[in-house]
Amino acid sequence: MLDIKRIKENPEQVKALLRAKEVDCDAAVDRILELDQQRRELILSTETKKAEQNKVSKQIPALKKAGQDVAPIFKRMGELKSEIAENDKKLADVEAEYRTWMLGLPNLPDPDLKPGGKENNEPLRYYGEPHKFDFEPKHHVDLCTDLGLIDYERGTKLAGTGFWVYRGLGARLEWALLNYFMDCHLADGYEMVILPHMLEYQCGETAGQFPKFADEVYKIANPTDDRIHFMLPTAETALASLHRNEILAERDLPHKLFAYTPCFRREAGSHRADERGMVRGHQFNKIEMFQYTLPEKSDEAFDELVRKAEDLVKGLGFHFRTVKLAAGDCSASMARTYDIEIQIPSMNGYKEVSSVSNARDYQARRGNIRFRREATGKTEFVHTLNGSGLATSRIFPAMVEQNQRADGSIVVPEVLRKYLGGIEIIEKK
Repeated sequence: MLDIKRIKENPEQVKALLRAKEVDCDAAVDRILELDQQRRELILSTETKKAEQNKVSKQIPALKKAGQDVAPIFKRMGELKSEIAENDKKLADVEAEYRTWMLGLPNLPDPDLKPGGKENNEPLRYYGEPHKFDFEPKHHVDLCTDLGLIDYERGTKLAGTGFWVYRGLGARLEWALLNYFMDCHLADGYEMVILPHMLEYQCGETAGQFPKFADEVYKIANPTDDRIHFMLPTAETALASLHRNEILAERDLPHKLFAYTPCFRREAGSHRADERGMVRGHQFNKIEMFQYTLPEKSDEAFDELVRKAEDLVKGLGFHFRTVKLAAGDCSASMARTYDIEIQIPSMNGYKEVSSVSNARDYQARRGNIRFRREATGKTEFVHTLNGSGLATSRIFPAMVEQNQRADGSIVVPEVLRKYLGGIEIIEKK
């Protein structure tokens, strides 16, 4: 949620920044300002009437004692009571509409981002050299099927298109990746969290994914409970609400966390020929990094998360690039995002395997997450940041394709071998 003070002080700047994000919110900003003015007028009117009510009520005993007629005063008291009740109803309606409009506004992009969509994304740096083969390489679907790593057919039988089953060494290889990621985060001092996979609506609202993207999650109907639940699309959705409606101590920041979860998304399902297999699915595994930090440490935390994501990919031996997203390619709730992109040979280009994002105080305002300054005792909103560290659904196919040999076997990255009992090569049985 945006700061209403900033909107009021410079509405044209807010509109311009949102247009840079390819979102036309001019009418929404104007309506928010109108509602904010109505809200303030109603509050002032109610406070004035209540003050008159209190003043008049204090006069009644003295007037009665003096033998004066208090009927007109009681009549005025009744009028004030009705007017206050009417104001309260109007205020509730205004505040409900105001909140709806405020929740619908995306986050403002950082001013240094290029305006527009992904065509204006800016590669910042490259690591390593693109992989080259001296033989005709196979697609990861064929490799995984031939080696018995992934069972696509039975995954579809169990759950439909967009699902798969890890088998044997494929399951162990997937788990090795997750263990590698987790060990790196633990070594860096991040707290490991195991989260519920089913969340309440307010988690999506705090993260900034709802209400706009509420139809992209798997919702759960419960005949004994009228609350809205959904399967988490990413651990960020839960981690952003971990300290909702809390005041943290300044000394406890930054609070660095990571969580492993399966992720569930309805929006998957591209039918492009080069995206068959594991690249897009309705369920995939991911380790998510998350930080609550002081506003003045926000940029430092962002750089740390980018570096961590890059180091994980470096450890696996991949060529990759780090890309600064244009304003319009950042998600609705984020002010800044860098993507780490690797090459999956069969896809003839780069694919994102980690997005590192800074929400600034946007999520904290939605979830009322604050900290108390030790020097002043005043509360301020924290900043929240997140980054994939990492998702496996693109790492796995890239690893299989880039590490394949002419005979159809796969070389296991060195950092994963200790999790596989020392296995170096996966060959067809």
